[in-house]
Amino acid sequence: MTATLDTDLLEDTAPAKVNLTLRILGRRADGYHELESLVTFTSLGDRLTLAPGTPARLDVSGPTAVQAGPVADNLVLKAARLLAERVPDLALGAFDLVKRLPAGGGLGGGSSDAAAALRLLARVNGLSLDDPRIAEAAVTAGADVPVCLAGKPRIMRGIGEVLSPPVALPPLFAVLVGPGFPLATRDVFTRLGLTPGERRGEPTADADLPADADGLYEYLAENGNDLEPPAIAIAPKVGELIAMLRRLRGCRLARMSGSGSTCFALFDDPRAAADAAVTLGTSHPSWWVQATALAR
Repeated sequence: MTATLDTDLLEDTAPAKVNLTLRILGRRADGYHELESLVTFTSLGDRLTLAPGTPARLDVSGPTAVQAGPVADNLVLKAARLLAERVPDLALGAFDLVKRLPAGGGLGGGSSDAAAALRLLARVNGLSLDDPRIAEAAVTAGADVPVCLAGKPRIMRGIGEVLSPPVALPPLFAVLVGPGFPLATRDVFTRLGLTPGERRGEPTADADLPADADGLYEYLAENGNDLEPPAIAIAPKVGELIAMLRRLRGCRLARMSGSGSTCFALFDDPRAAADAAVTLGTSHPSWWVQATALAR
């Protein structure tokens, strides 16, 4: 997560975001959905570099670069532009993004890339990540960008801009599986079908989050992903994937992450997660399958 300086080239990792829970509490009058989500991050991610003092641009490469869409629409450039609108004479530069995370999979790859861009620009310009202009640029860039900025486990609320202090999680190991098709966030929320002003729940207290593994799994079982049913209604294969993950040896919990098609299985033991990833990757070579540790 920490940017490093090497011959004037700054580098940062944009880790995958995992929504361990995702409760949709209601829909505001302005159409935005209010949520509560326990979010953590993985040891996997995209790589972003910045060459300060060169013409501002973005080059995208890597195994999932094709999925990232047009460069002009990339959130790295959007975040940089939003910060430049708020910081006079902001020093920019050339970004190089290596995409390793699948797009549209619910892992927040684009949001994490944007957060990495803001961290790199903050370093170049001597800005603190607590600078309110960075926070404003982050939330304007996208709902998931604020929680990705620090990359630590937190509970996020509101539309993503209200963050709890960092939370302590027990050691967790995961297998992430991208089945090869995206799910559009807009389509999933539309299928959920909340009308403006409709409420379906209230936020919990941060103190309710257990720090031990068994207690955490009980908490996760009681707080699922409210977007799973509408996602499965759109793409039944998501439900089939979750059922498959639950049958893996050593799996403690399996569900969908965020609003995308990527699903995850949690394990207590890293070897069990690695073995499960090998099994799935061998039997489904077209899937994106990765074993990873989750941030604590």
